[in-house]
Amino acid sequence: MSLLGMLIILNQVNAQSQQKDGNMRQMEMDKIAMGQHVYPQKAEDISPLLVGENIPMVMLMSQQGEVVDLNKMVAKKPTILIFYRGGWCPYCSKQLSGLQEILGDLKGLGYQLIAISTDTPEGLNTSIKNEKLEYTLLSDSDLSVSKKFGLAFKAPKAYWDLLPQSTGGKDIDLLLPVPSVFILSRTGEIMFEYINPDITKRLKPELLKVVAETIIKDL
Repeated sequence: MSLLGMLIILNQVNAQSQQKDGNMRQMEMDKIAMGQHVYPQKAEDISPLLVGENIPMVMLMSQQGEVVDLNKMVAKKPTILIFYRGGWCPYCSKQLSGLQEILGDLKGLGYQLIAISTDTPEGLNTSIKNEKLEYTLLSDSDLSVSKKFGLAFKAPKAYWDLLPQSTGGKDIDLLLPVPSVFILSRTGEIMFEYINPDITKRLKPELLKVVAETIIKDL
């Protein structure tokens, strides 16, 4: 079986498994809305949005420090949406560089590439400069968007000193997002996702390109 076939099957299996957790995720979101701040304690325990669901209405900060509407951005063209931890993470920096390498191919297919992290706008600019990035980075330093996507979990203690600094003090709950990849239609529907709680394992750029090419006709 090809790598693409295996990934598509894995995606379907993950979606079926995650569907069972749908009610649990809603309960968690209700608790968060009521101010109880109950978050998964491990990356393996998150209940993310599923393939077939639409992304929530959310606002983020641009690298210039301006508030932007993610849904309006997504409505412009099919979107590959990346969640990463921050520019301080070597695995994330490698992922960002790999995405830059296939950016031309993704644009040629009709996609836009947007990456979201816990970094402040200043941190985004540092990543753009260091990795020579030509796509959009957005700041979710308070993790409000990561929470709504069901990706946020309690950071291990080793990060508790780092996160207040890298987020400008906005990550008051000391959370991290599980690195994730979503392919979205212009209506905001999730058409594909890759979510792995192992921070060392990211979707390879060449495989993302194949998946993106395969499903663009459905977008």
